[in-house]
Amino acid sequence: MLAQRPTDNDASSNHLQGVPLRTSTLPIPARALLHGGFIGASSALLIAAFGTDCFYYTTSLSQWSNFSAWLICVGLIIMLIALILLMIDFAAGRARRLNMVSFALVLAAGLLSLVNAFVHSRDAWTSVVPDGILLSAVSAILLVAAGARGWSLALSRAAGDGL
Repeated sequence: MLAQRPTDNDASSNHLQGVPLRTSTLPIPARALLHGGFIGASSALLIAAFGTDCFYYTTSLSQWSNFSAWLICVGLIIMLIALILLMIDFAAGRARRLNMVSFALVLAAGLLSLVNAFVHSRDAWTSVVPDGILLSAVSAILLVAAGARGWSLALSRAAGDGL
């Protein structure tokens, strides 16, 4: 069987050398939510604060207490940025509705971390033992549970979003 030679009309009508060009029928993907990465980053810092509290408890080196206080403060600042980006996601129409379980876990961990920031403002030993390390542990557990569900606090408008 002989191959057909393309004509000028074939090339102008989505054919290239006798083979039709494929056009995409896939929907245009929705834009990603903005807040997810910031929730993950703040959670990593707050979980790391639990680690530095444990180091301080075992070594009694006061710099570990300072590290914990810094990690908690920076983690809370980044969590505030994530909250602002979550509101932008809703205002821009990227988010469809709030994922209540993940939001409740992160909110509870954020509030406990805020209390923990005030606890860590005391002198070294009393800032960590026993209140600070307990608050850090509970916050870390809540954030690990939220991370297991995914870092998004809202359901996106993307098709097939099964959160």
